[in-house]
Amino acid sequence: MSHSPIREDKTCLNCRHVVEQKFCPNCGQENTDSRKTFHHLFIHFFEDLTHYENAFWKTIKNLLFKPATLTKEYLSGRRLSYLAPVRLYIFISFITFLLIALFPNKVTDQLTKSEKEISSSLEKVKTKDLSYKDKSYFKSKTIDKSYFKLKTMKEIDSIQKYGKEKEKLSDFQYWLYEKVVHVTENNTKKQIIEKFIESFVHNIPKILFIIMPFFAFFLWLFHDKKKWYYFDHGIFTLHYFSFLLLIFLILFIIEKIFGLLGPLSVISDIITFAGVLWMSYYFYPAHHRFYGESRIVSFVKSVVLFFINFFFILFLLTFYILYTFINLH
Repeated sequence: MSHSPIREDKTCLNCRHVVEQKFCPNCGQENTDSRKTFHHLFIHFFEDLTHYENAFWKTIKNLLFKPATLTKEYLSGRRLSYLAPVRLYIFISFITFLLIALFPNKVTDQLTKSEKEISSSLEKVKTKDLSYKDKSYFKSKTIDKSYFKLKTMKEIDSIQKYGKEKEKLSDFQYWLYEKVVHVTENNTKKQIIEKFIESFVHNIPKILFIIMPFFAFFLWLFHDKKKWYYFDHGIFTLHYFSFLLLIFLILFIIEKIFGLLGPLSVISDIITFAGVLWMSYYFYPAHHRFYGESRIVSFVKSVVLFFINFFFILFLLTFYILYTFINLH
């Protein structure tokens, strides 16, 4: 609880109601001094996040190990004992993407390592005094920018002007091809992957926010419209996506910690395998417990919804990858 001194003035700063005790009986605001140090702000943020009574850890425990419990509790009206669904999702998202941004990525690390190996190999080639032709051949096979084997825009323009009708590109194809050529001519493989990962990390919250309402919509389609409102499916979706992000966050942290311990990294692999299994299975018991349908019906609906959402997410990711690629500079 907050340890800030109570104001002598008994008038609530928020609603001007008379406050006889610590909290305003009209709006619930604490009647403490509004001017506080940074330390007080930090403590207040932590207290607010944990809901003053360790609700944060209670929420996390239920989210991880008791599928659908948080959703049922929230919709039944028991809300003060847990973090609100939106706050929970935003908090987990913030921590997840902050850590991803802070820690180096394995893909780009591997690419950097490969480039160093290539440079080392080229140095060895030089010391052996190979002919210029041999060196150029070796280089073209390793770090040449034309790694997609694309025709130049001059060749494409020539085909568009003098080629056969079936060889010509449509306006959209020409525009897309021009974008791809521009990207590959101005970026190495490593730069493209780095820029894509950076863009993906920064935009994945937007992607998830786009996916969630559709996920809830598919749930709405498969259940009794009179018994369940779209809002109910939305709360279920928020908790489910929070769970997925939280598992991802835990596995990410474990992988980073055990990755520093060398031989013990096998433990990280085992935990990751178990985590992925739990992520894959979690939706079924959550669906069964929340909607109260038989196990068989829940299982069938879970499988169908899994594939519908899988292909929808795949479509969005494909569109996003294409959009990100053609907008690289």
